[in-house]
Amino acid sequence: MTILNKPFTTKYNTAPFSEIKNEDFLPAFKTAIKNAKSEIDAIVDNSESPNFKNTIEALDYSGEELDRISSIFFNLNSAETNDEIQKIAQEVSPLLSEFSNDIALNEDLFKRVKVVYDSKSDLNLTTEQATLLDKKYKSFSRNGANLPDDKKEQLRAIDKELSQLKLKFGEHILAETNKFEMLLTDESELSGLPEGAKEAAKQLAESKRKEGWLITLDYPSYIPFMTYADNRSLREKLSKAFGSKGFKNDDLDNQNIVLRIANLRFKRAQLLGYKTHAHFVLEERMAETPEKVNAFLNELLEKAKPAAEKEFATLESFAKDSDGIDQLQKWDSTYYSEKLKQKLFSLDDEQLKPYFKLENVIEGAFTVAEKLFGLRFEEINSIDKYHEDVLTYKVVDKDTNLISIFYADFFPRAGKRNGAWMTSFKPQMIKNGINERPHVSIVCNFTKPTKSKPSLLTFNEVTTLFHEFGHALHGMLANTTYPSLSGTNVYWDFVELPSQILENWCYEEETLKLFATHYETNEVIPMELIEKIKASATFHEGMQTLRQLSFGMLDMAWHAGESQETITSVKHYETNAFGKTQLYPDVAENCMSTAFAHIFQGGYSSGYYSYKWAEVLDADAFEYFKEEGIFNTTVANKFKAFVLSQGGTENPMTLYKKFRGQEPKPEALLRRAGLIK
Repeated sequence: MTILNKPFTTKYNTAPFSEIKNEDFLPAFKTAIKNAKSEIDAIVDNSESPNFKNTIEALDYSGEELDRISSIFFNLNSAETNDEIQKIAQEVSPLLSEFSNDIALNEDLFKRVKVVYDSKSDLNLTTEQATLLDKKYKSFSRNGANLPDDKKEQLRAIDKELSQLKLKFGEHILAETNKFEMLLTDESELSGLPEGAKEAAKQLAESKRKEGWLITLDYPSYIPFMTYADNRSLREKLSKAFGSKGFKNDDLDNQNIVLRIANLRFKRAQLLGYKTHAHFVLEERMAETPEKVNAFLNELLEKAKPAAEKEFATLESFAKDSDGIDQLQKWDSTYYSEKLKQKLFSLDDEQLKPYFKLENVIEGAFTVAEKLFGLRFEEINSIDKYHEDVLTYKVVDKDTNLISIFYADFFPRAGKRNGAWMTSFKPQMIKNGINERPHVSIVCNFTKPTKSKPSLLTFNEVTTLFHEFGHALHGMLANTTYPSLSGTNVYWDFVELPSQILENWCYEEETLKLFATHYETNEVIPMELIEKIKASATFHEGMQTLRQLSFGMLDMAWHAGESQETITSVKHYETNAFGKTQLYPDVAENCMSTAFAHIFQGGYSSGYYSYKWAEVLDADAFEYFKEEGIFNTTVANKFKAFVLSQGGTENPMTLYKKFRGQEPKPEALLRRAGLIK
């Protein structure tokens, strides 16, 4: 038995990362699966007749050891992976897929669940219990419990293959990201780049024992180069490298994986009696159907497209007037947008970055959480970490009760995938009368400190930190009985509300004055800069909206189509899906789908629209805060009571209306975006 199979003896029951060895994982998983199976057998073999406690509740509390090991392992596979961990992931994923199918297709277990479900009107259940019962019943009926044996076997085979394909897809993207390097030895090729970005590129080259300046596909390296580098041909080279991940017909190619995943998802849905994968997924979402999602996306497209086309025409003529460019290309987009933004608002990231030292922004997020929800964050170094860069905190309420343990991991490295996300190492639940508090983590990829400067964030990175911190608050403030309904275990198109609403505070003078101080002089950010941030907030909002809609439409094309079997070209299919949203000329060497990790590796398949869906919610919700005051504790307490603490215990629209007193109106989003007056 490995350390992972024993109760942790650490303070706060945190994961003992330094004592866990890679070779512990496979045996730990096997033992935990065996133990979880025994817990399921005990439920099935119970001689008492099925009731809510001995069947539904017992089922939700089962597999706790396995869930804990899984969260530790798969978080490491995203944030601190290596060849060995990736190999274990390939071995473990089919075992987990098989185990989850063993439960979903266990006829005797389903019979017990069905007995309880069929008698629910007589059970006098709480709202949370009724939701759990409904969720448990659907977890069987939606995953093949009513299928004949031969189709159950087909389902098992599909799920096993899908779990491996998703991992392989992600491994290819990480390998592609790590493989590409653009070493520049002539300093003139860095013309336009801010000093901080040049210094970071120099430091990166030195760390790999190379002479010159190293540019990579990691966001803190890629974004500044695409935004500021004057050398157009180098921007083109970098852009094409970024856009061709998984699309080179080599051993890291993802085209066949994309086609296979889409086809298997379609077959799986059909097997379960659904028209498409999107019909299957959306049944358990606020949006309910692909038709509603497409109508939602098209309605926003109609509102945003005229503004986007106007913005694009202005950008094109600006590039032509500035540098004689006849045809604006994708690698010109951020560069000329930044130049135009500077011209219109006299504002650029380099002006703002000195006011956004990472440590200050973290402190700012903590202050916002304290003012709104009464939370205090205390950095502690007695908690084990999986990497030295990780920061660890104890989170308490005003009465010093433990609310959560919080991990924060901010800088890129070779074993970490790009992007930013929130996750957890231990869920919240109330078990045996004890309210188990969660262990929550956020992972980002911000610019590392250099020899001469601390980590200074772009404004976009500031909003990213607040976004992930919003997810973290959803996890930290969870206060439900059952783990499967706790924290971020909500409908997928509701999960982005807590993260996206928190971004709004970044634009408010009252908030910025709390933490935006110059890293050298300690001067508070000047009012004129705050006004420029607000004025530029809707800059190119039409184009940004079109971009988000294009991703949502591509997702729906892959998952709401009638059949995926006839698709032969990933690129051709994608080009058609982008038809209505395209502004820039197509780049033949590039393909979005082969690196679209959100939908082919993560959990966003048929769900990418949810970012925009949640924007409608967050704009409407923040208008309520604005009406009463952005730090109004009455509104904050309602948001905590009806949204953050409730997890998935009730239908999200019901929870939202309890908080807001009405359904959300899209006009709030369109007003904020400047698309309507």
